Amino acid sequence: MTLLLTLLGIALFAVGLLLSIAWHELGHLSTAKLFGIRVPQYMVGFGPTLWSRKKGETEYGIKAIPAGGYIRMIGMFPPGDDGRIEARSTSPFRGMIEDARSAAYEELQPGDETRLFYTRKPWKRVIVMFAGPFMNLILAVAIFLGVSMTFGYATQTTEVAGVQKCVIEQSEKRDTCAKGDPVSPAHAAGLRTGDKIVAFDGKPVDDWATLSERIRDTIGPADLTVVRDGQELTLHPTLIKNLVVQKDADGEVVADKYVAAGYLGFAAKTEILPLSFGQSVDRMGDMIENGVESIVALPTKIPDLWNAAFSDGERKADSPVGVVGAARISGEVMNLDIPTQNIIATFLTLLAGFNLSLFLFNMLPLLPLDGGHIAGALWESVRRNVAKLFRRPDPGPFDVAKLMPVAYVVAGVFICFTLLVLVADIVNPVKIS
Repeated sequence: MTLLLTLLGIALFAVGLLLSIAWHELGHLSTAKLFGIRVPQYMVGFGPTLWSRKKGETEYGIKAIPAGGYIRMIGMFPPGDDGRIEARSTSPFRGMIEDARSAAYEELQPGDETRLFYTRKPWKRVIVMFAGPFMNLILAVAIFLGVSMTFGYATQTTEVAGVQKCVIEQSEKRDTCAKGDPVSPAHAAGLRTGDKIVAFDGKPVDDWATLSERIRDTIGPADLTVVRDGQELTLHPTLIKNLVVQKDADGEVVADKYVAAGYLGFAAKTEILPLSFGQSVDRMGDMIENGVESIVALPTKIPDLWNAAFSDGERKADSPVGVVGAARISGEVMNLDIPTQNIIATFLTLLAGFNLSLFLFNMLPLLPLDGGHIAGALWESVRRNVAKLFRRPDPGPFDVAKLMPVAYVVAGVFICFTLLVLVADIVNPVKIS
């Protein structure tokens, strides 16, 4: 059964991946056709074609390797300085440029002169290239909001899950009391498991973040109002200073960092609760912020990835994960001993995170990514507007093809990084349980 569920999880992720890619390319396709650019091909995947059908002027198909997709637009690059779209050169760098330019006109037909990508105004080209990643962002937001507002996420509440009998500095990372440890304020005041804290020092509290902040800010006597067995009563603990885990501006725990703060001594109960629209948007904003930080931090992850792949290094929980790793996680999700609705919510959240990563990664201003073409179109717009402002001759379209040597270097770096992640995902995968 375990193997069957794992294979089912991998298959579901593969389907989700294909749909995400198809959705991405649909953004490019629809806007390209909207602006009259001819699109001979719309393909999901790479490698040999498994299925294809031509409808109108576009061939739609699925290829064997579900690791990406593409649409082929005519005239991605302008002709060379000599006006030719095909030429040969003995220079390897020049050859790269000419090969890219030649491929852009490979399926040129009579009448296509007015339907070339590079002839469209820069703002239209920006829309065409941005539409693909934007579709992934729309899908990520839709899935995330749907899950958070209907199913919800694990949320700490003001209900008491357990009371610490003694005071232990959290940096010690132990749960059992030792001889000489003082009695915790919560235990001394008579706080019990199952109590629901509704007010602190006479001020109502209905969420853990607020309660936690007030506890940390208090050292000395306090009034704690709780509901126990349907009745409200007030306890009078005396909070003390203790070394507790540090929290960031968003209230998230900072690993292995501690601060001196007020201490009561109990564990908050965690429940899966739906979020409001506002809370969901805030959490989505945090996810996007964390995603941007993760993209920026990718180069710093290489040493840990290398150690995880080729030595006995630990594979950290925030380690980059590729398609294979995500598929393995999906298979692991299907085997978790949790309710079916939790499994569905976890899988959908994984898919939302994948689409968010596709959006952020493709927006990098580097060729051959969509962001590189966007940057080229924006630079062309700046050049032409500056020339117009100073009444200079129109510099013409910016020749993105001249950046193809750089694109090959970037692609090579991405391929090497992808292979490193692939090896790490196989020999030392990230696990969620």
